Amino acid sequence: MNRIAVIGTGYVGLATGAGFARLGHDVTCADIDAAKVEQLNRGEVTILEPGLPELVRDGLDQGRLRFVVGAAEAARDCEFAYLCVQTPQDSMGAADMRFIEQAARDIGAVLPEGAIVVTKSTVPVGATLLVAAALKRPDVAVVSNPEFLREGSAMRDFLNPTRIVIGADAREVADRVAALFRDVSAPVIITDPASAETIKYAANSFLAAKVSFVNSLSAVCEAVGADIQDVVLGIGTDPRIGTDFLQPGPGWGGSCLPKDTRALVHISAQAGYDFSLLRSVIAANEEQFDRVVAKVSRAAGGDLRGRSVAAWGLAFKANTNDLRASPAMEIIARLVAAGAEVRSYDPAVEEIDGLKVVDSAMEACDGADALVVLTEWDEFRRVDWDEVGERMRTRTVVDARGVVDRAAAARAGFTFVGI
Repeated sequence: MNRIAVIGTGYVGLATGAGFARLGHDVTCADIDAAKVEQLNRGEVTILEPGLPELVRDGLDQGRLRFVVGAAEAARDCEFAYLCVQTPQDSMGAADMRFIEQAARDIGAVLPEGAIVVTKSTVPVGATLLVAAALKRPDVAVVSNPEFLREGSAMRDFLNPTRIVIGADAREVADRVAALFRDVSAPVIITDPASAETIKYAANSFLAAKVSFVNSLSAVCEAVGADIQDVVLGIGTDPRIGTDFLQPGPGWGGSCLPKDTRALVHISAQAGYDFSLLRSVIAANEEQFDRVVAKVSRAAGGDLRGRSVAAWGLAFKANTNDLRASPAMEIIARLVAAGAEVRSYDPAVEEIDGLKVVDSAMEACDGADALVVLTEWDEFRRVDWDEVGERMRTRTVVDARGVVDRAAAARAGFTFVGI
């Protein structure tokens, strides 16, 4: 059992702390929000993530997990300090490192001799050097251990990862970090810090490229009369391509893909390389948002001004309440800008400033000229389409997520538009 401090209790920090506690380590998580710390010490988790509340409560009950106010309080007796604070991004894709550097300064004076500091936040290449400079502790090694957690399956991904990436300047330091995962069955990739940091950006950028490719391909299929699902089946069975991230939809979003693609473009430009391929991937995603809006506009009669649109889904993916860079929110913003009155429903989101959010999927449909499905909640697969139709002014549905029972909708008299 090792003593681990986790600085930051956001999505990554809380999942990391709960995961390490499950692996048998002694974990202290720190946050600057005293009310949040008190709440977490009661086992109350507001992040919607399957399995996370149970792991937090189990860690508390077993005495392996605790929450404190302040980074220094958590780090003063640790062997490893994981930095999981936010690294917000500017419009050019550059990460704001102020929070992570401040966290490093906060713990620098109290870290035990020989401790290891690990960056878990998404950070630019060279971040370990910045952290080391802020620590001002030559006896403390700084390591990169990027996270690859998918929202909706984060705890499964932490405990059963596809790989563990560790970037360190010294092999013995990397081996100490790798030993934290000794009970996890996964390949361990040990490399230098710059390579580990690049792997994180490269992985998410490649996944974004796959989604943008299949969304662009869906436009080609619509133009030539091909079935995108059959085309995906035909190419996805090729093991060199695979089926993951080849489901056409409203576009990609969330907390990682938009941030990491922009960051890699920015990092490349700073190094003197124009990553035009990745810039095109990002542009194709913006076009996909507009394509969905155009489909809704046609479904509503060709002009959204004064039209009522029901929107099912607000979170960027099902089984989460995360609205960060949500494709649903991007599309709804465009619908509103085009003059539509949007009534939205999401089972995990109760209210949003400036947007009408109602209490049920059916209520959202009252008087609607068109319905658009923007998040793949299972609830939307099992609706009574006769009731939906009775509530709407016009029976048209744009399914941007591929969840609508097309036969049931057709029997209820709906005009169906897919991707």
